[in-house]
Amino acid sequence: MADSSVFELRKFVAPEIVYGEGARLLAGRYCSIFQMKKVLLVTDPGIIDAGITGDIVNVLKETNISYSIFSDIQPNPRAESVMKGAELYEKNHCTGILAVGGGSAIDCAKGIGIVSSNRRHILEFEGVDKVLIPAPPLICIPTTSGSSADVSQFAIISDRERKVKVAIISKALVPDVALIDPVTLLTLSHELTQNTVLDALTHAIEAYVSNAHSSITDIHAQEAIRLIVKYLPYAILEPMNLTYRTYTMLASMHAGLAFSNASLGAVHAMAHSLGGFLDLPHGMCNALLLPAVIRYNYSGAPERYDMIASLFGSSISDISPENRMDVLIQKIVEFYNQIGFSGCLSDIGVNSSQIAQLTQKAMNDACMVTNPRKPEIGDIKAIYESAL
Repeated sequence: MADSSVFELRKFVAPEIVYGEGARLLAGRYCSIFQMKKVLLVTDPGIIDAGITGDIVNVLKETNISYSIFSDIQPNPRAESVMKGAELYEKNHCTGILAVGGGSAIDCAKGIGIVSSNRRHILEFEGVDKVLIPAPPLICIPTTSGSSADVSQFAIISDRERKVKVAIISKALVPDVALIDPVTLLTLSHELTQNTVLDALTHAIEAYVSNAHSSITDIHAQEAIRLIVKYLPYAILEPMNLTYRTYTMLASMHAGLAFSNASLGAVHAMAHSLGGFLDLPHGMCNALLLPAVIRYNYSGAPERYDMIASLFGSSISDISPENRMDVLIQKIVEFYNQIGFSGCLSDIGVNSSQIAQLTQKAMNDACMVTNPRKPEIGDIKAIYESAL
């Protein structure tokens, strides 16, 4: 039987992508192509300390590109940082943005871009398609294999006053170019590797079961899951092995192309609420919530979750339909154990008194719209409780 989604009208957006060892060193050439006379180089202190930013600065100097550096960025980038960066962009008469870093640096750079062109506070863009004026040219060099911010139309910004993460979704946020170089992953710690690639895994799973999936996003989602299941354990064991790092970076790219166009679901909606409230690592929040959300969502997309189980190595035909959900969750937990990841929400400081507030914020998140089941507030509360 034909998949009806093949015939549905869908759009697919993606930046120009240059992938492979040495891609980051093309930054100067692309700045010249976009006629960036003065670049705002957005990065973070960790990337500067790792020497990655210095490599890019050298490239800019070699190509006579003038630049200013903005690095006042924390994990879970804050609205205040975006506004400071936009002020520096304006003050220094910049004409383009070069982002070097993980999701925090790239999301902050995206925010700086739309604030500088629209001249409005970043939090006014919360939601879908709220950006009216295109941002200045944006080139991204990702340094983690997880956020996929370098290829997506999403930016996630923390509103510290409300203690919530705000999702901004617009094709105006799709970077012009992504220079994806796996060499940048060689400086990642064990914890960052674990958290960021599990973020990519969640991207791929949620995109595959999203009610906005398409035949194009399915291809990218499946390939991302396959690569992560096969190569993340090796990358954890041999972090300096560029081959394994290359495959995890490729998985992140595929996952980003999938979720950017199919959107996400309850895991991300709940993780945004959780990470914004307690300022926790995003990938960790996703991973801790994923099994509990699958248990709730399974009936909304059983055939799709069964396909995911097969990508984890389950022979679905040998498992009775009533047991397939449990087998998938077991496979995911076993995979977590294989890479040394474990825990529950209570381990990271969540308690039952916080769940009502977390639930309300999650229900208002834009990612909830494309979840395969439409949850009531009591459903989300129960999922949080089951993950404690």
